[in-house]
Amino acid sequence: MHELSVAMSLIEGVEEEAARHEGRVTAVHLKLGPLSGVVREALLSAFELASAGTSLEGVRLLIEDMPIVAFCRHCQARQTIASMQWFCCPVCEKPVSDIVQGRELQLEALEME
Repeated sequence: MHELSVAMSLIEGVEEEAARHEGRVTAVHLKLGPLSGVVREALLSAFELASAGTSLEGVRLLIEDMPIVAFCRHCQARQTIASMQWFCCPVCEKPVSDIVQGRELQLEALEME
């Protein structure tokens, strides 16, 4: 379960950032795409486990699920892809390969007091 190592790295980075601002973190906001290779539920569980005994124990991890968006060369537009198994434009049904969004594993914001 590599989500545990992701959670530990996230906690380390958040603790460093919180120390710079001398505040207590109450929530961590993260963007997560389906092509990131990270399973949402596993990351939530790993974050809770890894944060135990740290300054982030009890902090909420709020994950925004990002859709897969690809640029369709045929339509000349960005299109939201409905399935990770079917990389075709939902409008013209042509295969797409230019992924614009969906690989995110990005720390978006911290809530602090």
